[in-house]
Amino acid sequence: MNAFWSFITERYPDILKALQEHLAISFSAVILGTIIAVPLGIILVYSRVGWINSIVFFVANLFQTVPSLALLAILIPLLGIGMRPAILALLLYSLMPILRNTYDGFHSVDKGVLNSAKGMGYSTAQTIMRIQLPLSLPYIMSGIRITTVYIISWATLASLIGAGGLGQLIVSGLGVNKPEMIFIGGIGAILLALVADALLGLLEGWLGRHYHQTRESAI
Repeated sequence: MNAFWSFITERYPDILKALQEHLAISFSAVILGTIIAVPLGIILVYSRVGWINSIVFFVANLFQTVPSLALLAILIPLLGIGMRPAILALLLYSLMPILRNTYDGFHSVDKGVLNSAKGMGYSTAQTIMRIQLPLSLPYIMSGIRITTVYIISWATLASLIGAGGLGQLIVSGLGVNKPEMIFIGGIGAILLALVADALLGLLEGWLGRHYHQTRESAI
């Protein structure tokens, strides 16, 4: 136990740096994935060409089946080592859950509500922003929360291609046989995932209350 606390007090700048790198990698991937997947999911809802939907979901699902180490290895010749290939790999992993939840969330909106909106003269953009997006928000946030937890976990592998993060502590600890380094890296990633999930849960609750009136008075 003394060795554990000594390591924290002596190496806390390195621990903070690893935490910052882990946050940068994870949240960059989730934010970029959300920016891509949510609009793409909305586009697919309104797509009249079924085979396009099939192709997009097939490609997004394909990324989920590729082992993370294999995907990182494939990206090294293209982007080298460091944060860029790590963020891109995690971005590709984040697409499917957010895309699927956005698509299902929009389809869950009652057709009668949509017909009423159309009868009141709402444009497609107005229907999306005022009706479908608020009512499908729980689905979308659920996808983002699940994705964030997974991405934070998978980001520990980014250290294998020189991207740093908490995984670097784990790898270094294994290399020099320092259990305290392994523990700090592992427990740090777990706590980070739990905190991120809790904060996103609070955000989801706030947004739900904010749009609660929309749900009750939706046309």
